Amino acid sequence: MPQGTVRNFDPGTRSGSLLDDSLRELPFDAEAFRASGLLELRIGQRVRFELEEDDDEPTVIRLNLVSL
Repeated sequence: MPQGTVRNFDPGTRSGSLLDDSLRELPFDAEAFRASGLLELRIGQRVRFELEEDDDEPTVIRLNLVSL
């Protein structure tokens, strides 16, 4: 499962974006956030994520926190 860092998160819409380890920005929507079971995210948090490869645009479908 790839990893990245939360770039931004809007608690109102429950959507945001992350940067994967190759610095590609990937947006996620409220559905991906809900599927994660998380209650909140903070900018800079490390996450693992699942992608669904649609035609040209990969879509984040789930997030999981990386714990040390």
